[in-house]
Amino acid sequence: MRRKNDDESSLSHTRWNCQYHIVFTPKYRKKAIYKKLRRDIGVYLRRLCDYKGVEIVEAQACSDHIHMLVKIPPKISVSSFMGYLKGKSSLMIFEEHANLKYNYGNRHFWAEGYYVSTVGINKNTIKRYIQNQDLEDKIKDQRSLKEYKDPFTGK
Repeated sequence: MRRKNDDESSLSHTRWNCQYHIVFTPKYRKKAIYKKLRRDIGVYLRRLCDYKGVEIVEAQACSDHIHMLVKIPPKISVSSFMGYLKGKSSLMIFEEHANLKYNYGNRHFWAEGYYVSTVGINKNTIKRYIQNQDLEDKIKDQRSLKEYKDPFTGK
């Protein structure tokens, strides 16, 4: 009997290991993902992935984009999964955070499109990249941080 690889999953007659690195952003590339919204988005994305049987291998919510390394079963196309993920998560975000509807009037939280690449033997490199991306973004933000004074109050 053939032993199953730890990285492989199986359906009734199929062994598969379909992993994708996906990046998507909020509309207008706003730095909207922070504090409570960041935690809530993580909960929504995990819940939606569970519903579809998609495994999140690694994920990182940066202030203005989401990185995900996911295992999507071959019976689901990446494009249909992303339409589902972005559409349903937008509805969940606006239901819980009604104040965002003034910034995103048409209830579209995510920008159109996304980046996706297949993951092969360089999975560990991509995992490290996702884990370190938030740290690198924070370092870059600190370098470009400017102190602005309010011209009306002087503060």
